[in-house]
Amino acid sequence: MQPNRHSKEALTLALGGLCAMAIAMGMGRFLYTPILPFMVDGLSLSKAQAGLIASANFIGYLAGALTAIYTALPGTKRNWMLLALLISALTTAAMAMGYSIPLIVLLRFAGGAASAFVLVFASALVLERLSALDKAHLSSLHFGGVGIGIALSAIVVAVITAMGYGWRGQWLAGGALSLIGMFLAAICIPPQPESAAPSVHGKLASPALWRLARAYCLFGFGYVITATFLVDLVRSSEQTRGAEIYVWLLVGLFAAPSITFWNAVAARVGIGMAFAIAGVIEAIGVSVSVLLDSNFAVITAAVLLGGTFMGMTALGLVGARKLAAAAQSDARRAVALMTAAFGLGQIIGPTFAGYAFDATGSYFLPSMAAAAALLIAATITFRLVID
Repeated sequence: MQPNRHSKEALTLALGGLCAMAIAMGMGRFLYTPILPFMVDGLSLSKAQAGLIASANFIGYLAGALTAIYTALPGTKRNWMLLALLISALTTAAMAMGYSIPLIVLLRFAGGAASAFVLVFASALVLERLSALDKAHLSSLHFGGVGIGIALSAIVVAVITAMGYGWRGQWLAGGALSLIGMFLAAICIPPQPESAAPSVHGKLASPALWRLARAYCLFGFGYVITATFLVDLVRSSEQTRGAEIYVWLLVGLFAAPSITFWNAVAARVGIGMAFAIAGVIEAIGVSVSVLLDSNFAVITAAVLLGGTFMGMTALGLVGARKLAAAAQSDARRAVALMTAAFGLGQIIGPTFAGYAFDATGSYFLPSMAAAAALLIAATITFRLVID
């Protein structure tokens, strides 16, 4: 009976983590992508303004992640997770009241910080408890919540649009669904005694870790341009208009199981090589999205983006922890370095893409720059040995 009870407890915890990640990361960060074309029409936003709004979310994410990692915060990880989930839900719903760019930017910044807190604290809670129950393999279910959240964001926008409501109704529906997810996470992740977080100290990053961080920054730049503007790109073409929600749904559906797949690849060829292979595949998807103007092209782009970006995200963090352990340096510093590098790429990407679109009238230049960044990232890591 004991193993069976542990299995049920572990599965419940993993489902709680899935709910938390789906709401804060999948919905909180990426609901903006399918709503963006409606906001552009409703508020007469330029692409530069749209990129600035996306970058504000990633600036908030970076600030939140570094605060959560480096600062000894009072209270329990569970309380911080639930507070961050509440803030994520409220800022998502409050986007419906966004009548000015400064207010929208502020809300997206706060939502980004909240999503980072959820990532740090929910992952710490769930992964620690799964490890204690000898069910670490269920971590893929926890991280798969990001893909589930992206798929939910596509469904929410499609349903609310079909009901005749605009972008404000879409944000309100997203906020309401986020509150439901918060309560589910609270039920599935019950309070337990928690150990104190270790202080952050130790050796500086090794040369190999700096190399991986550079690749991670380029990856952040490369994936986020398509992840932010894919739906708008699809909607702006006469050939593909009408397929935008289905395309974004595919991104989420392929993202959900991708971590399990890329972990298996890494087990065979190594983390560095797996990261490089995924980067090349993603670069192909990003390029296809602008080189060909057809439903086949955007579906291919969605599948290749969804099937790689979460896997690369996880591989980068796992690789950083392994390199830190090999160099006898602090794992939390390694995560902080990777978070900062990733955040920098994500912040620059949407703003650059928005201004490039306004200057050229096309997503071709920013998308090809994104593909080039992914290929450079792949060349940096394909010979990087991470044991």
